[in-house]
Amino acid sequence: MSQLFSAFSVGSLTLKNRIVIAPMCQYSAKNGDATDWHMIHLGSMALSGAGLLIIEATAVEPEGRITPEDLGLWSDSNEAALKKVIHAIRTYSNMPVAIQLAHAGRKASSHTPWDGGQLISEADGGWATFAPSAIPQNVGEALPIALDKAGMQRIIQNFVAAAKRTHNLGLDTIEVHAAHGYLLHEFLSPVANHRTDEYGGTLENRMRFPLEVFAAIRAAVPASMPVGIRISGTDWLEGGWDIDQSVVFGNALKKLGCDFVHVSSGGISPLQKIPLGDNYQVPMAEKMRKETGLPTIAVGLITDAKNAEAIVAEGQADMVALARGMLFDPHWPWHAAAELGAQVEAPKQYWRSQPRGLNSLFGDVKIGSR
Repeated sequence: MSQLFSAFSVGSLTLKNRIVIAPMCQYSAKNGDATDWHMIHLGSMALSGAGLLIIEATAVEPEGRITPEDLGLWSDSNEAALKKVIHAIRTYSNMPVAIQLAHAGRKASSHTPWDGGQLISEADGGWATFAPSAIPQNVGEALPIALDKAGMQRIIQNFVAAAKRTHNLGLDTIEVHAAHGYLLHEFLSPVANHRTDEYGGTLENRMRFPLEVFAAIRAAVPASMPVGIRISGTDWLEGGWDIDQSVVFGNALKKLGCDFVHVSSGGISPLQKIPLGDNYQVPMAEKMRKETGLPTIAVGLITDAKNAEAIVAEGQADMVALARGMLFDPHWPWHAAAELGAQVEAPKQYWRSQPRGLNSLFGDVKIGSR
């Protein structure tokens, strides 16, 4: 029996298999509102047969958007627009759906990737950005505003409000974004956090604000709703955030009721040196799983079905996530199930697509005609 296609529980939520669709920014919202693109994109992902779909990084306040086109969940309009998309997904798919709540910090106010991805100045329609310290992401950029305690409390309350909206929408779980150089990661990393108060300096101090955000979100939604986190396991920089600090952070999160950890890496500095290659982040997921006991998601250049199977079967991670791989092949779980001799769920409208000789790929389904 395929381990990749075995069920797995995250808190009170049971997934039909271990394949997770990782959050993928689409840069296609209008004032934070989901659009028809999200209906098409997320609808496609929801028919893929994966165990869990995580909606892209969703800003908890306008200033927390990476780009002006980021999805948001700070207003009634944002909630209403996303509700339409969720309703459509629920009508045709029973796949659990999560959302990644985020604040871009000093990496906010950027152009979309296809427009270069660089900082938009306030003179050109951008906005002031916020960070733990007044240190820019790139040399020569405008300085972000170092958050004072009032600003930090505002952001906590905006995460809480977005979490409550998430629950209102009937979504299944929340992933807190603390990776890729965005605000919560900026507090964790000594590369971006040069504060001298109780939120900077020591590891305990640098973890303080991200832990406060997580605790507030955990308290804002019912205990039955799993809440997890995405982290960068390392900055890939000497003297930066690393996997050993991540383990300490993970154990602190576990005490707060964290239900899973999604292990990525990098994003804090353009000076990072990432050794890209198959499974390059998996050892960090394995260490987090072993040393924290948290259900763990491995992600990053996992595109081969047998490789994904081995990661789960060998105990390196409990789940595997794909992002670009799902964009390239929205039916990757189908193809993986076919290769591994497993079964996967598909909508009845697609049952006739089972390849010859794989008549049980979609389970005990029957079709007929006259």
